[in-house]
Amino acid sequence: MGYFLFNTSFSNKDISLGPITISSDSIDFLIKKCLTVIIVIFLMFITIKIGNRLINKFVKKQIENPNSKLTMSPQKAKTIGAVMHSILKYSVYFIGIAIIISDLFKGISLTFASIGGFAVGFGAQSLVQDLINGFFILFEDQYGVGDYVTIGTFEGIIDSIGIRTTILKDFNGDLHLIPNGTIKAVTNHSRNNMRFIVDVSIAYEEDIDHAIDIIDKTCKEFQGEHKEDVPQPIDIWGVTNLGASGVNIRIVGFSIPMKQWSMERNLRKAIKEALDKEGIEIPYNKTQIIMKEA
Repeated sequence: MGYFLFNTSFSNKDISLGPITISSDSIDFLIKKCLTVIIVIFLMFITIKIGNRLINKFVKKQIENPNSKLTMSPQKAKTIGAVMHSILKYSVYFIGIAIIISDLFKGISLTFASIGGFAVGFGAQSLVQDLINGFFILFEDQYGVGDYVTIGTFEGIIDSIGIRTTILKDFNGDLHLIPNGTIKAVTNHSRNNMRFIVDVSIAYEEDIDHAIDIIDKTCKEFQGEHKEDVPQPIDIWGVTNLGASGVNIRIVGFSIPMKQWSMERNLRKAIKEALDKEGIEIPYNKTQIIMKEA
């Protein structure tokens, strides 16, 4: 990134402000430095603006054309796009700030520069750790944008990945900014099919085998209607508990990631409707009043 210095000069007369006298050379120097800072900041803004637009165009092209030469999935394209945004931002900031500092503090004493460099280096230790750990997270493909993960005490969906931080959105809508250097263990829930469990209770008076047959038939119909979301047959585990008011029958299935909750709700509803249709009672708390004549 380059920058320009305008040749702005004033007359050789000094400017007097009461007891303070400002030389024309000092005014010329200050104006040049201000112009340099403004131009560099403007170029940083333009570079980031154009770079972000090109990155977004690349990601959109990958999502709309998954069979392109790069053969990149939409989720992978979003992850790479987020990383490229982060790299662009930090690179432009670093180069721009370096140009401004080198121009403003030209001719600064070596001792002051050494102290400043030591302070910056000491404060950048955590930044370097974040960058290195972020690189390994991306290189090992530990998670991507849109994955459902657990990082430490936080659980939710990956909203964005940068070379320094990971942004995670929980199911309440809160955003958690997690420095990559603090990430020690990650549980990714989106790489394999997710299990869902439905427990159904029937009254002790009902025929258990008949109820299991009805549930099994309903599960097969349900799996046939949701082949894309439920890729494998649903399993009936049978009686898993004898409760105070009914017999518990457990049904276990596997769905694609992020669909397990909706499949569990829909299957529970389908089983309830099937049992009602067959007249099989699902136990619930009842109050029976017995009245006797004196």
